[in-house]
Amino acid sequence: MKRQSKTNWKYIDALSDEEIDYSEIPELGDDFFKNAVLRMPESKAIVTIRLDRDVLDWFKKQGRGYQTRINTLLKTYMKAQQRLSK
Repeated sequence: MKRQSKTNWKYIDALSDEEIDYSEIPELGDDFFKNAVLRMPESKAIVTIRLDRDVLDWFKKQGRGYQTRINTLLKTYMKAQQRLSK
């Protein structure tokens, strides 16, 4: 991890199963797993792209994940164009 975790892992590791509050996480039954489908994330391609400096700076100012946001924007545009071409 690049950032120092603020979680007290020694405390967490020392908890027994009975001490953990699962009230907001209901147990998943057999029906869930019977219908569950494993979906692996798509792999990403590493590319070099030339962007105007102000465009890149604007995305970077939004904080971490700017490359993901650029990808999402491009994917949304791609899907819109695909719908128009049908």
